[in-house]
Amino acid sequence: MSETTPRATAREQILNAYEEMLVESGPTAVTLEAVAKRAGVSKGGLLYHFGSKDALLQGLLDRLSEVNERDLANARSSPDGVLRYYLRTSFSDVTQEVQLHRSVLAAIQMLAHDSRAAEALRNQFESWRELLREHIADPLTAELVAMVGDGIYLNAVLGVPTTVIQDNVDEVLSRLDVLEEERT
Repeated sequence: MSETTPRATAREQILNAYEEMLVESGPTAVTLEAVAKRAGVSKGGLLYHFGSKDALLQGLLDRLSEVNERDLANARSSPDGVLRYYLRTSFSDVTQEVQLHRSVLAAIQMLAHDSRAAEALRNQFESWRELLREHIADPLTAELVAMVGDGIYLNAVLGVPTTVIQDNVDEVLSRLDVLEEERT
């Protein structure tokens, strides 16, 4: 018997369409009518879930927060540990186009248009820094790891070959292991 994935709700379809349009064309090309059409719902259906463009943006930012919280929970429960999870998903999320990556890209498109996008992104990045500080004894090392992860993510977004990024991640993890051994 084959497994079926549940169909996205109308609300999810609308948010998916909004994210796609922001990433592909930027915020100036986004209208409620265009989002509704792309989502396969009526404009009235869109307005039922999101009464305005402002509400639609808030829905996107709420989704970013929810998806980020799930990813933080995945990191906490990862058998490889938080550090390895963070660095490896900093590029694999891009190559696998996971929801968190799509939401981040869409929010980035809104940076110049709404201060809530910057606040949401800052909160997301800070939540990862807090988690890293909980799992890395030295605060400076935790901050450096966060910055390395940010750089890995940016390189993946810019299309640096995955093999190059993977090799660099492996080398960083090796060196962090050595540092940790020296501390103990």
